[in-house]
This record gives sequence, structure tokens and C-alpha cells, in this order.
Amino acid sequence: MSPRLLSVILLSHFTAALVALGMPPFFGLILTDTFAIDDPRWVGWFFILPTVCTALAAPFWGRVADRFGRRWSLIRAQLGLSAAFVLAGLAPSVTTFALALILQGFLGGTFAASSAYLSTVARGQSLAHALNWMQGSARSAMLLAPVMFGALITWIPAQNLYLCMAVLPLLSVLMVWRLAPPDQIKGQHRQHTPRQNRATASIHWQRLALLHFGFNFALVASFPYFIPWAQALTGSNAALAGLLYSLPHAVYLAILISPLRRSLLFQPPWMLTMGLAIFALSYVTQATADTMAVVFVGRLAMGAGMTACFFALNTETARLTRADNAGSHFGALDSIGKWAGVAGGLFAGVTTGMSDQTAPLWLGAVVGLVTLTISLYRANTPALENHQRFEKE
Repeated sequence: MSPRLLSVILLSHFTAALVALGMPPFFGLILTDTFAIDDPRWVGWFFILPTVCTALAAPFWGRVADRFGRRWSLIRAQLGLSAAFVLAGLAPSVTTFALALILQGFLGGTFAASSAYLSTVARGQSLAHALNWMQGSARSAMLLAPVMFGALITWIPAQNLYLCMAVLPLLSVLMVWRLAPPDQIKGQHRQHTPRQNRATASIHWQRLALLHFGFNFALVASFPYFIPWAQALTGSNAALAGLLYSLPHAVYLAILISPLRRSLLFQPPWMLTMGLAIFALSYVTQATADTMAVVFVGRLAMGAGMTACFFALNTETARLTRADNAGSHFGALDSIGKWAGVAGGLFAGVTTGMSDQTAPLWLGAVVGLVTLTISLYRANTPALENHQRFEKE
């Protein structure tokens, strides 16, 4: 796969993630200023609405991509996002705004669509590296979007940002159409796989699905309440708490663009178990911290563990992906990740109500350790693809 093509797909995804991940923190402002709704409970429901819809729709769009082509699916997702952003920007009522978020979830899914397209032009370790860069695109959006939109809101009403940003997916459509070659999915034939190998593949995919769910659950569990907890613990302002919140994502990006990404520390087969152990330990460190310095160390460790987990999961995903059903598999994994995020957010709210603001950190640590035990299990039957062959691809 050429670096130019990878850059096209990454930029296409980044433009979508910038709005999809960057606008939810401002839902409270939109609901208050535009629709005169002050109840904070509405913010939480609007926050998870597009995520739930994406979780429901992703498997369907994955199957459609396998049948009609992955580039078409990516273009379809970008057009759907643009339409949803326009509706959100023009929404005259809170009901219409909710409908726009529903459409964003049902018609979007650019991460799965982009990953499935990459599977048509990359194999093995090359695909794993591409998926690592895809996560880098998402982390970049999470870092940049709140800062950028926070600055723009001083000049532009928050709701109107949706209308302004609707042009970004359209530019992505043009870029993908002109620069990304169409995949030949219609000409592909399904490979005949012996029944025993099909059973083996099913076992490996079930294990991967559980690992994805557990890791994403643990990752998202701390998101909703971290900033107010950090402010209360350290007495810091919102800007510093936001910096601590973003630190793990910055660590991921720093490792991704450095030679460390090819270090033996981030190589299989023990990378996932190591990453989950560090990840869980980072949560314990934060939950028991009494100073900002300890929180800072915990966030750095969280970034290192998160990076190892993403690298390992992407390696396993690439190893198990076949070109003929990549859309279905990436759609299913995207759906699993979204359901995990929703569950993590809901359980974090429940545990916080029952205990205190450290509860989501302890919840993330426990789920991380449970996921670690799953990572230790490997089916006795061999993988479908020889590991040495995978490393060479």
C-alpha cells in the first residue's frame, strides 16, 4: 500500500472524526443556548444517541460493503455524515436535532468503512500498521477538536458549527473518489475453507470480539467523570484537567510517529497481556493518587498501556481478516466497540452514584483485569494463517 493512499484514507477519516468526536462536549451548550434545555440529563442521552445508532447499523453496512464495494461504502458514509451535519446545523427544535444525531449514527460509520477499504489494499502486518494509523487519526481528532471548536464558538454559535463542518465530509468524498482506486469486490470469489478451519476462525473471532469489548469498556468507563474528578482532587482549572484527560491520547500519537512503534515492547505474542496489565495498573494509580504528579504518572502509564492494547488488537484483527468478508468483520467490531462504550458510560454513571468519582477508575481496572484473563486464553487449534507468513506480508 502506498503512503499516498494511506494518507488519503486517514485524512478522510480524520475529517469525519473531527466533528463526530469534537462536538459532543458542546451538546450542553447547544441544548441550553439554542433549545433552552437546562436539564443535564439530556446531555448524557444525546451523547450516546449516535453511538447506539452506529452500533445498530454497523453490521448491516459491513455486509453491504462486502457485496457492493468498500470504496462505495466509505463514500456512502461520508455523504451520510454530511447530510446529518446539515440537518443538525439547521435543526429548529430539539426533536430535529435528535433526529440528526440518529441519522449521523445510522448513516455514518466511517471508521469501519475506512478500515474495510484498507483491507482491500493491504495485508498482514501492513494492514496492522494501517489500522494503528487509523487509531492515530481518531486520537488526533480527540485532541484537536475540543480546542479548535472551543475557539470557534467564541465567534460562531455552537449549533452553526455543524453547518460549517458539513463541507468536510463532502471534500473527503471528492478526495476518495479521485485518489482512491475502486476495490474489485464484485470480482472476488470466496475462498473454500475446510469446516475445521471455519470453526477455528469462529473461535478466534469470538475471542477477539470479547477482547475488543472488554478493552473499549475499560477505556471509556473513565471518560465522563475524569475532568470533574481531576479538578476536585488537584484543585486545578478545567484547562489543566483537560490536558490530563488528553494525555494518554498524546502518548499514543507520540509512540505512533516515533521509532518506538517498531520496538520489541510492542510485538506479539505477549503485547496485549502486558498492555492490559499496565492499563489496569494505571487506573489503580489514578484512583489512589493524592497529588497531581501521581495522576500525571498514571495518565502516562495509561497511554502506554492503551497503545500496546491497540497495537496488539490491530495485529490480531489484521491476521484474521480476509478480503472477501472484511466489511462484515470490521462492521461487527465497530458495533462491539460502540456497545462497549455505551455500557462503559452507563456503568460508570451507576457506580459513581453508588460510590464516588473514583468508582469509574476502579471499574476500568477490574474490567481491564478480566479482559487480561481472556487474553491469556488461546484456542488449541492453530490459527488460520501462519504467524511467520503474517509477519512477512
